[in-house]
Amino acid sequence: MSPSTPRPVGAPVDPDTGVVPARRPVPHADPAVLAVIAVGGVLGSEARYALAAWHPAVANQWPATVFWINVAGSFLLGALMVLLTELTSPHRLTRPFLGVGVLGGFTTFSTAMVDVHRLFLAGRPMLAFAYLLGTAVVALVAVALGALATRAVAAALVRARSRRRGRR
Repeated sequence: MSPSTPRPVGAPVDPDTGVVPARRPVPHADPAVLAVIAVGGVLGSEARYALAAWHPAVANQWPATVFWINVAGSFLLGALMVLLTELTSPHRLTRPFLGVGVLGGFTTFSTAMVDVHRLFLAGRPMLAFAYLLGTAVVALVAVALGALATRAVAAALVRARSRRRGRR
């Protein structure tokens, strides 16, 4: 687009090049994907609720249940993504159901942030900061460990299978 060419009113322009990006079609929502995400979300949320009811948080203390739910969910998400993207060819609804639905409903980073706010308001700013940072760091490490563990188990299974075939 040259400087003299008028651009459509309201069209975004890249400030570095002056180019108006091409309009992308608006994706439509697939009802099947939305349905499996909803069902998975209910299942994951119910599991989280059951754990939180079994081991409720203590006021003004480290919210251990929510912390471990988020760590476990992150670990499982790392494992799931390796399983679904590297080791199998799953049905197209598997990842939305398990990843977005079940594990998205199970993990609760929004509740973790509410807990950070509550700790801060309760006069525990250092604990709030530690919880905020700890949740983020440990969850990221858990995703990586879930992925690494899944790859290691898969590699061990392949080695064991090849040894069994070699004995025949």
